[in-house]
Amino acid sequence: MKAMILAAGFGKRLRPLTEHTPKPLLEVRGKPLIVYHLEALAQAGIKEVVINTAWLGEKIERCLGDGSRYGLSIAWSRENEPLETGGGIYRALPLLGTEPFMLINGDVWTDYPFEQLISRRLDGGCLAHLVLVPNPDHHLSGDYCFASVPTADVNGMPRGVLATPFADGPLRGRSTYTFSGLSLLHPQLFVTCSHDAVFPLRDVLSPAFYQGQISGELYQGEWCDVGTQERLVALNQQQ
Repeated sequence: MKAMILAAGFGKRLRPLTEHTPKPLLEVRGKPLIVYHLEALAQAGIKEVVINTAWLGEKIERCLGDGSRYGLSIAWSRENEPLETGGGIYRALPLLGTEPFMLINGDVWTDYPFEQLISRRLDGGCLAHLVLVPNPDHHLSGDYCFASVPTADVNGMPRGVLATPFADGPLRGRSTYTFSGLSLLHPQLFVTCSHDAVFPLRDVLSPAFYQGQISGELYQGEWCDVGTQERLVALNQQQ
């Protein structure tokens, strides 16, 4: 299995820190944020990683090189302008192949065991599996809820079908959770997309939700969306 790290954003909410340093290279506890992901992927057995870049992408490439120092092979998907999450993934699909791949938002920090996600299968028509976390203070409304009671998948791991709760119907009032930025995706999600289109990942996930093609799990370990200076400072103070 291959993995992709999303690293093409401007990091506007982290300015002025990101005016000269791309967000994935900001240090968390003495180490660039993206290096945590690379080390965890290598430990989980991943060998090939795709990273998309745009803003200050050359600095990320100079820092990480070909990935060999981490026991990985890195392929670069370069964007002239950020294509957002969905557009960036679609552009990188030729590098990712036709099999499911692991996706990591480059601006999250977590101790989630990558081995657990890599060992899952997208079976029974499932096109994506998302890792959810309890809603943080800055996103109390959440993103998704479980549309069915979690069951065990073919690997014996708990899994439930996800849905968006923000519509009239029986899901109203259910507990919501936040998308962690970690997922397992099948390239078939993107079959109707257009080359170099700018769109978020949720645009391709939304139709699959209504078809019951997206599963999820709840992770309650350490996780942080490193999206603001305040959160970055707080994360570094937790050493």
